[in-house]
Amino acid sequence: CGVIALMLAQRISNANIQAIDIDSGACYNAKENFSNSIWRNRLNIHECSIQSFCESTNSKFNIIVSNPPFFEESLKSNKTKRNLARHTDSLPFQTMIKSVDYLMNENGMFACILPFNEGNKFIDLAKTYNLFCTKKMLVSNKPSQTIKRILFCLSRKEVSLIDTSTLFIRDEDNSYSKEYLNLTKDFYTFI
Repeated sequence: CGVIALMLAQRISNANIQAIDIDSGACYNAKENFSNSIWRNRLNIHECSIQSFCESTNSKFNIIVSNPPFFEESLKSNKTKRNLARHTDSLPFQTMIKSVDYLMNENGMFACILPFNEGNKFIDLAKTYNLFCTKKMLVSNKPSQTIKRILFCLSRKEVSLIDTSTLFIRDEDNSYSKEYLNLTKDFYTFI
């Protein structure tokens, strides 16, 4: 629906944003959302895979942001679109990393969110392409629960100490944590 692109447009005032999605419905929604936003002149949607996008452009990007498919060799639902969005069949991690390597400029950054275990596998695989983790945010619903997601940034510059933090979405009383509210306050008006 283009929400990530819209959030980037809100945060980065001079960004020219190229959004990519393989789902026609998602692209249709993104076009509608883009045209209704105040950033419409800086937002473009491309209905294609990242592999096709790489083949059609020589552009290099400062920032690449993704929430890619992440399930590998796991049980699938009976919904084709859901499987395409969530399973790595059409976009294996190695293909994603190669695409990022091709599209990212020399001083660029790749930001991604994945489940914890898959994220660590992705980070390890990225090293073989000389893309290195510079920041990590571990995400859990509550302090008493296990880490569910990892947000991370990759760059071409290897750092000796990775900036790591932990975000708990809710406190133990089930209210949103101060950190989560602070992080999302510009995007959510209902919290």
